[in-house]
Parts: sequence; C-alpha cells; structure tokens
Amino acid sequence: MSDAAPVSPRALARLQLHAGFTLDDAAAQVDYYARLGVSHLYASPLFTARPGSTHGYDVIDYHHVNPELGGEPALHRLVRKLRSHGMGLVLDIVPNHMFAGPGNAWWMDVLRHGRASPHAGYFDIDWRSPDPLVRGHVLLPILGKPYAQALRDGDVRLDREGRDYALRVHDNPLPLSPSTLDALRGAGEFSTVLGAHDGRQEAGFHRLHALLEEQHYRLALWKIANDMVDYRRFFDINELVGLRMDRTRVFEDSHALVFRLYAEGLIDGLRVDHIDGLADPHRYCRQLRHRLRRLQRQRPAGAPRGPAYLVVEKILAKGERLRPDWRMDGTTGYEFMDQVGALLHDGAGEAMLTELWQAISGERADFATVARTARRQILVDSFEAELDRTARALFDAARADVSTRDVSLPAIRRVLVELLVHFPVYRTYAGGLGRDAVDESVFQQAYAHARHQVRIEDRELLAEVAAWLGGQAPRGLPPGRVRHARERAMRIFQQATSPMAAKAVEDTACYRYGRLLSRNEVGADPGHLALDIPTFHALCAERARDYPHNLLATATHDHKRGEDARARLAVLSQAAVAPQWAGTVERWRDRHAGLRVAIDGGTAPSAADEYMLYQSLVGAWPPTLAPDDRQGLAAFRERIAQWQRKALREAKRRSRWSLPNEPYEDACEAFLDALLAPANGFASELHAFVQRIEAAGAANSLVQATLRLTTPGVPDTYQGTEFWDFSLVDPDNRHPVDFDARRAALASDAPWEALLDRWRDGALKQRVLHELLQLRSRHPSLFAQGCYRQLAVENPDGAAADRLLAFQRKLDGHAIVVLALRHTAGVLLDAREPRWDAAATSALMPQEVRLSGVAPGSYRNLLGGREGTVAHALSPAHWLSPLPIAVLEPLAS
Repeated sequence: MSDAAPVSPRALARLQLHAGFTLDDAAAQVDYYARLGVSHLYASPLFTARPGSTHGYDVIDYHHVNPELGGEPALHRLVRKLRSHGMGLVLDIVPNHMFAGPGNAWWMDVLRHGRASPHAGYFDIDWRSPDPLVRGHVLLPILGKPYAQALRDGDVRLDREGRDYALRVHDNPLPLSPSTLDALRGAGEFSTVLGAHDGRQEAGFHRLHALLEEQHYRLALWKIANDMVDYRRFFDINELVGLRMDRTRVFEDSHALVFRLYAEGLIDGLRVDHIDGLADPHRYCRQLRHRLRRLQRQRPAGAPRGPAYLVVEKILAKGERLRPDWRMDGTTGYEFMDQVGALLHDGAGEAMLTELWQAISGERADFATVARTARRQILVDSFEAELDRTARALFDAARADVSTRDVSLPAIRRVLVELLVHFPVYRTYAGGLGRDAVDESVFQQAYAHARHQVRIEDRELLAEVAAWLGGQAPRGLPPGRVRHARERAMRIFQQATSPMAAKAVEDTACYRYGRLLSRNEVGADPGHLALDIPTFHALCAERARDYPHNLLATATHDHKRGEDARARLAVLSQAAVAPQWAGTVERWRDRHAGLRVAIDGGTAPSAADEYMLYQSLVGAWPPTLAPDDRQGLAAFRERIAQWQRKALREAKRRSRWSLPNEPYEDACEAFLDALLAPANGFASELHAFVQRIEAAGAANSLVQATLRLTTPGVPDTYQGTEFWDFSLVDPDNRHPVDFDARRAALASDAPWEALLDRWRDGALKQRVLHELLQLRSRHPSLFAQGCYRQLAVENPDGAAADRLLAFQRKLDGHAIVVLALRHTAGVLLDAREPRWDAAATSALMPQEVRLSGVAPGSYRNLLGGREGTVAHALSPAHWLSPLPIAVLEPLAS
C-alpha cells in the first residue's frame, strides 16, 4: 500500500452504483480518476436495496453490502485499489427511511407481529389512527382495486409459501400473524385450506376477509394513501417508510455496518441523505460524529487517522446557514450550485424574460406566489395524512392542558395550514429548550404571514399553536402529559415541513414557473435570477471561514438539468441575447400554431408548457448532434419526451402521477414529434439557434467548473461530467458513462488550440478539470486552509467590476490567482468556439482595467500556458487567453 488517503478529501468523484455498474466496475475506473486528480470516490448507498434498484435509496437491509453490487468482497477489492493510489472512499447513507416491502426483514416482522414486534419501534408508525378500522394496525395502501373487488378478483389470495402459508397481493408476499398460521395449519390439507379461502367464491370471500381482519395490517386501495397512511413516508412515496433514528437502538442497529466499515478502514467519510427528515438532526449529527471519533483508533495503518469526513444533504434557504453545533464538515453543496448558477445569469435581462413569460403563459404571479399555491395544493393532494397527523398531535397538546381544552381540531387545522403554506425554510430545529434565535426569526416570518390569512377568530389560537411548537420551552413544564404532548407535536410538525416544502417547491412549483428553467434547480430560488460579484465574493469568504470543507456541487443525481445545460440557458438572460430569444420564441410559436393538438376544447401543449419545451430543447441539444442525423435526433426526441411527460406530471396541473392525463400527455408528445420531424425543418432552426449561443454557454460552463475547483470547499464531480453535461432530470442524468472516451481524452496530450478547435467533444472541459485538480494535488493545504481574498478591480466606469471575477487563494505567502469573465455573449454570440484573447477582453472593458492586491512575481496560467510577471498589479487582457478564465500559479524561483 502507498501512503494513506488525505484526512479530508481534496476532490470527490460521485458514482452511481447499481447492478449494471458494480463495485468492481467502479474499481476498474480508479486508475482514471487517480490520473484525473481526484482524491476520493463518493459512492451512492451500498446497503442491500430493493432488488433491481438503480439508486440504492430503497434500503431493505442495513447489515450487508448489496450483493447486486458485488457484496463486501467487491468493496474490499475497490478499497485495495483506491489505497494503492492513496485515495479514499466516501459513502452515501440513508438514515431516514427504508423500503417497506419484500426483503425488508424488519418491516415484515412488524407486519407479522404488529406492535409486539421487536422492530415495531424502529419505524415511525402512528398506531393511534382516528379510524377504528386502522387503529393499532399498519395501513398498506397497495391494492390496485377497491378492497372487496380485489378479493373477489383473486388479486388478494391465500397461497402456499414453501411448507407454510402466506398472503399474496398480486405476486408480492405478505406475512401472516402467528395465531393465523397456527389456525391454518390445523385446518386440513393445503389444497383444502386454500380452496376454502378462495375470494372468487362467496364463502371463500368471507373466510379470506375474516383472515385479513386478524392481521396486524389493513389492506387498502392505493388512492387513499395520501389521506390515511399511518406511517411517516419519504415525501409521498408509500414504499419508503420513515425510521425512528432518534432512538439509540435504531441508530446503532442501522449503523452497525457503517461503523464496522469505518473501523476497518474501508470508508473515510459519509454523506447523510435527507437529514431534515430526522426527528432531531442536531442530536443525530453529534451522535454520529461521536461514534466515528471513538472508532478512529481502531482503523488500520493504511487508512487516514483523522476525523471522518461528514456532510449532510441539506437545502439552505436564502440567508440560512448550517448549524455549527451539528459538528458537520458542511452540506452536499446545493447552495454553491445555486450561487454559481445565479452568478452566471445577467440581471439586465430579468425584466424582459419576466415580461416574455407572463405574455406567453398569461400568468402574472411571481415564483413565491406560485410556490405558496403549490404548497396549499400539496397539503390536500399529497399530504392530507401528514397534515391530519400533525393537527391531531397539536390537538392532543391542547387537550392535555385544562386551560386550552376549548379548542377544536378543525380550528387547529386551519391555522396549521397557513403556517405550513408560508413557512420560509424547509424546517426548524426546536427541542426541549424551544426555538433558538435563528428558528424564532424564521417562525415569526411564517407567523406574520399566517396571521394575515387566518380568520380573526383564529388569531388567538395561532398564537397558542406558535407557543406549542417551540415558542415556549417544553422543558420549562413539569414532566407529564402536557410536556410529552408538546414535545410530540413539535417533533411531528418539524418532520412534516421539510417533505411538504420539497414536494411543493422542487417537485411542483419548479415545473410550473417557466421564466428561465436554468434557475429551476434543487436548492435554488427561481424567483432570484442573478447574483452580483461582491455578494458571491462575500459568500465564498464566509464559506472559507465557517465551512472550508463544504462540498461544491454543480451536478448531482437529483439535478433537473445538467450543469452545462443550465450554463447554456443562462446566456438567454444576457442583455445581448434576451431580445433575440424573445423574438425567436414568438416566431416559433407562430410557426407551430398548426402543430398543436386540439383537446378538451383547447390545444396541447398549453402556452406555458410549449415555452418550457423550447427552453429544454435549447438547453439539452447535444453539441455534436447534427439536425440531419436521424438516429441521433430520434434518441434526442426520446430523452425530451421522457422529460416532458415527467414535467407535466410533476406540475400537477393537467396531469399527475396519481392520475395521469394520458390524452394530454400524448398530445404534447405528438406536438414534440411534429416539431422534430425532418419534414418540418425545425430541428435545423433549433440547431442554428443553439449554435449562436453555445460558445457563450461553454464559456459559462468553464467559469462554473473553474470556480467549483478553486473557491473554498471540496469539489464534487458527478459521474461523466468531465465532458459536457446536457442531461435532463432522472433517469436521464443517470445514463451510462463512456469511460473509454474519457480515458482516451485524458491520455491525449493535445495542445490547448487543438482542444479549442474540437471543443464540442468535451475534452476541453476535461483538460480544465484535470489541470485544476492537479493544482489542488500540488497544493492541498492552500485549498484546504488558505484564505479567500477578493482582488479589487480598478476601473473608472465600473464595467469590468461587473464582469470580471478575481480572487486569490493564499497560505503562508503562496498565492494562486483566479480570473473569470462572465456575461461574454457580447463577444461570443455566433462564435465558433469559446476562444478568448486580448482583443475579446478589450471589447468588454477598457484597456486601463487593472487589479490591485496581487502578490508580485512570475506566474504561469495553467489554462493555456501563458507566462508573465506581475508587479503589484495585473492586466486581465494579457492573461485571459485562450479562454475567458485564467488560474495563475507562481513559477518556481
């Protein structure tokens, strides 16, 4: 073995593992990633998941590495390969939920034994349902037909399972209670017993129903899940049941494998999925850090001895910060993706884009209003059961105290709805001491808006509810029923706000509001188009101070559009392009009016859906696709069609997952087919428009990549995005990666000019990543600990200050200088490649532009090789060549 991997990662490469890309497949790519300059692989969950899982977030067994991935032997092979290159492994874990179905022994034991199961306390089940038919049971909304019909049609049947009996719903087995099994075993031969319980016969129907009534679960039609499900789910997915990770036994049992793998030196860090789903994220994070710290001394010599690297998946709202007392190294980087994305957009085009969207869609509402409307709808459509559970918890808190017993459940529901609709963040973290100052500020925002919306008669109750939810410290109450009820209500409320917000904002409003789709991303605010350079600098400096090891992501397995698709669409916001885009769209809409499909008294797609389709076509068009390539065009059409159908259902306006409006969806797909049909000629026009903006889009992409690898934090490169990433939402963003092409490109020693000439193949982007990853490898301490210092732009008219981003990373007298130009469409519109030179720089800013604060000395631009001397000032026109980005490394003296 070589030297151990660094304690904290220099750079991560994210890989999605599944049966088609196993741990051994990942091991085969270690040499490539080592040469690229990555220090750690960052793997999707490795626990045993539902058979055939493509992502690993549907865990069925926390105790074993998924055999579909090669099991633990394959993990050992991967780690040996990593250690031979001085690399490490960061693992994604899923503490919030498990797959509620076959293969999950814990869940099946609960279904078999009910509340008597030793695992009943593992799952977040509400055994106190208000429905007497369900109370004390687990509701399983898995029937495709109403209950009685399902029994009579044989969809639910008693069957033989080896030498015993089992229940089957379609082909899925369900366990029977021990008392039921005892009775069946003594009732005669298998054939006799099975025939007697045949629901297709009248007598058999009643016997089968009676048998089901004896079980610890209640079968129900899938449609009632959102109204009645009695266990906490991951979002509104019935198959994913929430865990009680706040219970020590559950925590230890579900993390036993993780702790052993860490102690044995097989993993070096963790990414914690959906931290906001847990009852007490603060306690969980500190507990996790404590347990891993205790295991450090057990790690073998070939593994790093420092603290484990720990990051959490957390969506931070504007102005929100990760709590330092969680003792995490940071988040998974959605906030950086938002910040760098907004930096690339141009506020100068905002008014025109807003006007264009409103004129086409007929919708005047801003994004905040769209999101509030979506929240209100989601509460009714998808989270009625969660809303009811939270309201009942608050009702229990009211009834527990004699002074508040004159409160009705409907009134509590009314004020609760308004709080949830106006909640400004994903959740708060109040505990026994109530809300801290941060949470109080957040809650008061929701309270103030809710107070304007509730009935005057309910305002006093709203104030009471605010107090029960952490405004008053539960620990200030004597132990007993009142305190317990308040703590329970607070826990249920705080676990409910996050999935409701995510479903309403990410999975509904972001598919409804179409001003510019490049801003409709996880963790971003589509209502906030652009970010100025001083604010970006301030955020970077803050990250360097507070979370220098925070992940920096621009592409993930959850993104809605690839990082380069977003960078290309950002060009549409620039002042030089926005008017042309508006004219182009209006021309396309007029030209294609005859292609729309008449349906239900209107046409499909709607104006809003059509406009968002045009944006997706422009953003996702592959750089190497020619409009006369019929096979390539067919593959592109299929990708867009898949996105379009998903987008229509997520928007929940004319279709939805629970009740697909297939006639409308089919009509939209027919419109897409007609658009891209060779005879229509639109593909050529679309290609021509993309060609006009693609060089400026590529320049944006290179700026984005450079900032991800040089600003404070740990860069995360999602699989395959070393080349251009024009993917759409999953499953498109999880497509197989052509590693052979990437290996060949990395092995090539082509000069920068040659890479620019053939920039569309992606090797140019890979070279930028490679150079900067190697820079991080040469100077790990500089990027891990070095300060972030903004370089002042001295320019009389201020034009350069608005376009040129310049900063230093500095440690112990050694400094790296980074220059990046944004909003370059004024020069690169209609350009053949994103090539840059002194003349291009001069076209955007005066020649006398200079930067002060640069350490004097001789430097080399890693992105092109140009060398020069700096004496207390620097001329961007000299250094920005052949790209609109430059990373200057001091030459050895």
